Amino acid sequence: MSQHQYITSLEHQINLLNQRIDAKIMSGQQYVAESRKHRMLLQKIRAQKREHRSGVFGRFFPLFS
Repeated sequence: MSQHQYITSLEHQINLLNQRIDAKIMSGQQYVAESRKHRMLLQKIRAQKREHRSGVFGRFFPLFS
């Protein structure tokens, strides 16, 4: 799986999770577990994008990476 596909997959999981969280909010239920998973998925996306940026940028400007 390429990095782009992985990020797309994570974003899809976040969208599904957002729908589940919205439904729980509307019905007055707690969504602590979903919130933690959402945060974890966002961290994974940020880490992947950070790796990608530093990899491309670092190759051309090693001083700034």
